Amino acid sequence: MSAAVKKQFIDAIPALRAFARSLCGNAVRADDLVQEALTKALAKIDSFQEGSNAQAWLITILRNQYFSEGRKRRREVEDGEGHFAATLVAPDHQHDSLEVKDLMSALQMIAAEKREALLLVTASGYSYEEAAEIMGSKPGTVKSRVSRARAELEELMNGSQQLSASPQVHSQSAREISTAFERGAAA
Repeated sequence: MSAAVKKQFIDAIPALRAFARSLCGNAVRADDLVQEALTKALAKIDSFQEGSNAQAWLITILRNQYFSEGRKRRREVEDGEGHFAATLVAPDHQHDSLEVKDLMSALQMIAAEKREALLLVTASGYSYEEAAEIMGSKPGTVKSRVSRARAELEELMNGSQQLSASPQVHSQSAREISTAFERGAAA
């Protein structure tokens, strides 16, 4: 691996972490996803074309890993009676605003494909074409998903449904998503 590719991989880690946390809403699981994506990328480094967009390649690997895990989780038993959820404890102090918590809850209520498109375009700053390449779809599909996700998010944030923070939406994740949205808006 050349020094330039190594630098691209290292520089992509913050974006990978923000994207992973926005996808799954769980900081620990997101960090595991990033680690698995980097491990897979290093194992298949010979298939990476130097000079291409390393961050997009890594996000594609991370995205595929996330959806693969989701397919596996469908077969798992859920905590239907809430025994596990009852053991979770919220921290005594919260530094995040209620709006960020509501945003995190609302994002988790949007379908995964729409949320992914929205976060790639808005928070990560990718163009529709780049997001389409990462998602393996067409730019028009990405535009449509982003538009529908924005409309759903606006509806949710305006109080059309009760937003409740799930145990998976951590304050650390909220801070990182907020930072990612600010970075995306500045780009």
